[in-house]
Order: sequence, then structure tokens, then C-alpha cells
Amino acid sequence: MENFKKVAIVGGTHGNEFIGIYLIKKFENFPQIITKSSFETLTVLSNPEAFQVSRRYVDKDLNRCFSNEILNNSLGATYEENRAKFLNQTLGPKENPQVDFLLDLHTTTANMGLSIILLNNHPFNIQLAAYLTSIEQKVKIYSWIEPDKESSFLNSICERGFGIEVGPIPHGTLNAHIFAQTEKLILAILDYLDKCNQNNILTTANTVTIYRHLKTVDYPKNKHGEIEGMIHPELQGRDYEELKPGDPLFLTFDDRTIYYEDEELVYPVFINEAAYYEKGIAMCLTTKENIEIQYSTPTIRYDD
Repeated sequence: MENFKKVAIVGGTHGNEFIGIYLIKKFENFPQIITKSSFETLTVLSNPEAFQVSRRYVDKDLNRCFSNEILNNSLGATYEENRAKFLNQTLGPKENPQVDFLLDLHTTTANMGLSIILLNNHPFNIQLAAYLTSIEQKVKIYSWIEPDKESSFLNSICERGFGIEVGPIPHGTLNAHIFAQTEKLILAILDYLDKCNQNNILTTANTVTIYRHLKTVDYPKNKHGEIEGMIHPELQGRDYEELKPGDPLFLTFDDRTIYYEDEELVYPVFINEAAYYEKGIAMCLTTKENIEIQYSTPTIRYDD
């Protein structure tokens, strides 16, 4: 049986992703919105300095600073590394956290809709994510797990929890519709955790669709590392849609089409994410799987 005493909602890991930041501010001004009698809910603005200058980060991507190597280094080299250590002390330590569930709020310029980002295969995370897909059909589940590679995302502090990624929305802006969708999803998560504490597991179908990370793809570049092409217009905005061998992938500046040549059917996500240009990522490729869900008892079944 799952039990939750302390839940953390984190926003502003990237300082120019305003939806999560202003939801944190709203919850701090109106704490009754997220108050549950069965657990304590913490709100955290994770990268305040980056928010002050409306940038993704000050020195280094905070959401890549939660590796054990960085967290265990006594002297951080950057603001974000030191901030990661502070957050690890406040919410963690990693793999033995002080919180029982951690929710990290993000936005994207890609057409990701409402996405749950899983960093592990914990059965509870999959169970909760599946429930969210049942009450909101637009929700997709992206499992960004790279075997044999330690996750350095903030959510890796706590085994139970995941990220919410919403978009498309330009960095440094708010959108009332996306704001409301994200808030609704957060409140559904808190309700679910509260039900768990009451020994009621909200169940849905026995299977759920998950998009599993396969690899990243860079833009076409010349020998100097300069970009020579763009996302093909036929692919732009088609996150979570199938990409078949022979489908257009990129359009070069001299009007040549580069096609997808692998034999495997894949589903691209984070297509043309603005923040990933510096990372050499034009998109992430995923495979689509239907997996069986294991539920605990007792349960309440919601059929609508």
C-alpha cells in the first residue's frame, strides 16, 4: 500500500518556463487549493535567479545537475550546481528523499500537449500516469529512461514522482488555457495521492500506452558544426505521431529533403524544441508500447 506524508510541487527549474512558476506563486498565495488533510504539500521555486532574468538558466541547465557526481562534489562550479545541492538537501537526499512524491512542472515550445515524463519504471508512477490518461485523453506518457545512464534530472531525487511537460508555448510567456490544463492535472494528482492514503486506488484500464525513449536526433550540420537544415514542414508539430522509413525528416537550406532511413517505426517527441538546439537535439525518437498495469487493493473503479 502506498502512503504519502509529504508531497513537493516544483516549478521554475527552467527560469523562462512561466506556467510552472506562476502556478507555484498561485498555490503559495492560495494554499487551500492544494491542501489535503492526509499529507503536507510543499511548493518550491527551484531556480529563482534564472527566473529573475527570464532565462532557462544562469550558468548551466539545472535539470541536468542532479547526478551523484555533482551532488557529492563539495564545491559547486556554477550557480545551478550549487542550487541542485541545496534542493537535494531540502527535498532529498537523492534515493533517500524527505518527500514521498515529487512533481516537476515544465513547458515546451514543441507540440507535446499534456505529457507525463517518467524517469523510472516504478509501478506507482505508471499506475498514476495511466489514471491521468483515463480522465484526460490528451495526456501522453513519455518514458525518458536511458539504460546504464544515471538520470541527472531534478525528478531523479525521488523515486515516486514525474515531470509534467505542456506545450506548445513560447518561453517567457503565459497562456491561460495551458495554465488551467496544468493546474487541473496537478489537482487530479493530489486527489489521487489523497485517495491512496485512504486505501482507495482509482483504477482504469488494465493497459496503458507508453512512448519509450529510443534515441535523440541532431540537426544536419556541416564540418564546422553549423546547422544546415530545419525540421521538414511535413514533420513540424507532429509530436507522438508515427514516423515511417522514407518519411521527410529535415529540409536543408539548399532545399534538399533528408528522409528518415531507419527500418524501425518510431514516434518523435520534442520536435524542434527551442531549448534543445544547444544540446544538439532536433527531436527524440520513441517506440510505442502497451503495457499491463498492476493495481493494489482495495480499489475504486471509475468507468467514466
